[in-house]
Amino acid sequence: EGLAEAAGVQVLGTMIQNLERPNNATFIGKGKVEELAEMCNNMEADTVIFNDELSGMQLRNIEAVVGVRVIDRTILILDIFAARAVSREGKLQVELAQLQYRMPRLLGFGKSLSRLGGGIGTRGPGEKKLETDRRHIQRRMDDIKAEIIEIKGNRNTQRAKREKAGIPIVALVGYTNAGKSAIMNRILENVDREEKVVFEKDMLFATLDTAQRSVKLDNNCEFILIDTVGFVSKLPHSLVNAFKATLEEVNYADLLLHVIDASYEASEFHIGV
Repeated sequence: EGLAEAAGVQVLGTMIQNLERPNNATFIGKGKVEELAEMCNNMEADTVIFNDELSGMQLRNIEAVVGVRVIDRTILILDIFAARAVSREGKLQVELAQLQYRMPRLLGFGKSLSRLGGGIGTRGPGEKKLETDRRHIQRRMDDIKAEIIEIKGNRNTQRAKREKAGIPIVALVGYTNAGKSAIMNRILENVDREEKVVFEKDMLFATLDTAQRSVKLDNNCEFILIDTVGFVSKLPHSLVNAFKATLEEVNYADLLLHVIDASYEASEFHIGV
């Protein structure tokens, strides 16, 4: 629900089904799909969001019965990331994750990917067309990976300079929207560096790009403060891979400061994630 609201969606209702295992064709049971269609009709909903990852066939089959656009958790997170990415690297990582998600689902996609990128996935299953699309996607993915490696090389050079200077690194880590950027900004204000504040908002994934700021305390102690992308439960695997480069800053930090929103009733769950 929080993710949907972060994507600018108004949540009208929710539905839960307890099943031993997902239905291969429709993920939820056949009767439940019909119940969902009725619910959408009654509420005049125009989108259904599943809190799990669905296959292209499942998306298409559910859409055929429900009659409105169906998306899964992965598309939702990708959509938020696409809207929030600011840096060149962030945008490349999101595009790579979108393409990795789309590749195995080219065949049999309904309307579900229209928001992610034009015509791909909305065409019929003409084999030649499909192969052209696959080749085009694979080529683009290779280009993006090469560019991300280049950016990573530049970052390694910057990191080597920092290590040589012997300046310690403090990384803020924690669940998305726990308050990492807010804490970073308070620290910057305390050392009179208000002009260097980062974007801060009460919403999931407000930060997608790693922000680095140098902080000098009254006693002349100096360190680099890093604001990282927040964690989230059930993060799609393609996104874990795509954001490895951003998250690896955490590996090189001398100190990890774990920010926890103590006012959240499930903060223990956040710590676990």
